[in-house]
Amino acid sequence: MRAFVQANTVVAAPPLLPELRLHLATDMTPLWQATERHLAEVGVEPPFWAFAWAGGQALARFLLDAPAWVRGRRVLDFASGSGLVAIAAARSGAAGVIAVDLDPLAAEAIALNAALNGVAVDVRCVDPCGALPEPAWVVEAEVVLAGDVCYDRAMAPRILAWLRRRAQAGALVLLGDPGRAYLPSEGLEALAQHRVPTPEGVEAHQETSVVVYQLR
Repeated sequence: MRAFVQANTVVAAPPLLPELRLHLATDMTPLWQATERHLAEVGVEPPFWAFAWAGGQALARFLLDAPAWVRGRRVLDFASGSGLVAIAAARSGAAGVIAVDLDPLAAEAIALNAALNGVAVDVRCVDPCGALPEPAWVVEAEVVLAGDVCYDRAMAPRILAWLRRRAQAGALVLLGDPGRAYLPSEGLEALAQHRVPTPEGVEAHQETSVVVYQLR
């Protein structure tokens, strides 16, 4: 799987984060087709890990500009994808960072990207939302980060319910969102806003406005 990630990406900096480097796709269509063939063979998700999505870019930029939000704290990056936000948290001085994603290819990409940026990230390929009792590494997370998770009608309510439970348990929950359809209308406090350039073919517009929220 690591060879698949390397063969289908190039090392580049996301537009909003010139100080970081990631294994990213240069064209969505060929990689999506390649992943669909690979999916048929081994059962993996579409290649969300190969793109620096706008919500994650804004959240990562927020952390790098204001590292006090995570410095010295245990951090969990949910639906980590490329690992961009997890890497930003580690670069900002987090005491420890766990990146969680269901896709085994994402787990490989996160490991590659963390090494590329010289940071330590603990990668877990698991769904923490349905785990009962919740594992210690979830309960102990002082900060939970989620970039761009409100895009799917079926998944968003379940994810947001889990994020709210973490907030109610005392964790700081930060969410980066570019105005996705299933973003909740209540319980959010806006902390920052960024204009994020987006790769051609990935979003409907060449640039999108992203808000970083604290989930109450």
